[in-house]
Amino acid sequence: MTKQVEEEAEALARVAVGAPGKQRSSRGRRARSTASAYGFMAPAAALVLTFFVAPGILLLILSLTNLSSANFSQAWNFIGLDNYERLFTDPFFPKIARNTLFYVLTTLIFFNLGLALVLALVTTSIPRRAGFFFRLVWLLPRLTPSVVYILMWKRIGSADPFGIYNQIVPEFLGGSGGNLYLGGSPWTFVILTNGFIGASFGMIIFTSALESIPKDLLTAAKVDGAGTWRIIRDIKLPMIKWPLLFIATYQTLSLLTSFEYILLLTEGGPGLFTTEVWALTSYKRAFASYFGNSQWGYGATWAIVLVTIALVLAVVYVKLFKFNELVEEPRIENL
Repeated sequence: MTKQVEEEAEALARVAVGAPGKQRSSRGRRARSTASAYGFMAPAAALVLTFFVAPGILLLILSLTNLSSANFSQAWNFIGLDNYERLFTDPFFPKIARNTLFYVLTTLIFFNLGLALVLALVTTSIPRRAGFFFRLVWLLPRLTPSVVYILMWKRIGSADPFGIYNQIVPEFLGGSGGNLYLGGSPWTFVILTNGFIGASFGMIIFTSALESIPKDLLTAAKVDGAGTWRIIRDIKLPMIKWPLLFIATYQTLSLLTSFEYILLLTEGGPGLFTTEVWALTSYKRAFASYFGNSQWGYGATWAIVLVTIALVLAVVYVKLFKFNELVEEPRIENL
C-alpha cells in the first residue's frame, strides 16, 4: 500500500513540474489518432485530387489556349484571356445565361424540392406498403436508361398523328391535334423530363428524414388538436431543415452541370439556342464540329466559368444556411 501511495505521489509530482510521463503518452495517443484519421481520409483525398483537382487545373490551362481539332498536333499556343473575352462578348451569351437560370430555378423549385417534398409527405401519410409501392413506381424514370426514357417522352410529345399527347388530349378536350413538343412548348418537356428524375432523389431523402421523426411528437400534436397542415408546418418541416438545405444545394449544382436529357430531347433547339443551357454549350463548343473544327480551348473556357459559378454558389449555400452547425458536436444545453 505504501509503495502504491509513493508511486501516485511521484506521478503527481511529475505532472506538477511538467515532467514527461502520462502527458507524453497522451500526446502520443493523439498523434496516432490523428495519423489514423488522415490514413482513412487518404484514399478519398487521392481520388478527389486525381479526378477533380488535377483535371480542373488542366482545364484552366486549356482555357488559356486556342487548342482545337485543327491544330491539336501543334504545340499549345497560349492566347491569355482571349477566350474569356470572346465568351462574354458572344451575342448568344445573354440568352444562354437566361436559359440556364430559368432551367435551374424552375426545375429546382417545382420538382426537385417542391414535388419531392409533396411525394414524401403523401407516401409517409398512407399505409406503409402502399407508400413503398408508390415510391418504387416513382423511381422507375431514374432507373430507366436515359436514351429509352427520352425516346418515351419523344413518343408522347411528337407531332400529330404520332404523338400520344397530341392524339388523345386535344380530341378529348374537343379540339384538333396539336404539336406541343415541337411547336411552342419545348421547355415544358425539358422541365418535365428533368424534373421527374430530380424529384425521385429528393423524395427518398425527405422520406427518410420524415420517417425518423419521433412518433410521440406527432401523436402528442394530434392529441392537442393540431390538424394535418399544422403538423406539417410546425413539426415536420422544421425537423427536416437540414435535408431540405442539402437537396437545395446538391440539386442546384447538379442542374447547373446537367445537359444529358436536353441533348437527347431537343439538342438545344428547336431553333437557335431555344433550350440550350450553359453546360450543353460547353459540351458543343468542345466536342461538336463547327465547320469541321472542335474548339477544345474555347469549350474549356465555358466550363471554367461554370465551375467558378458553382463554387461561388456552394460557398454562399454553406455560409447562408450555416452548414457548420450540421456537423458540430451537440452542446450539453441542447441535449
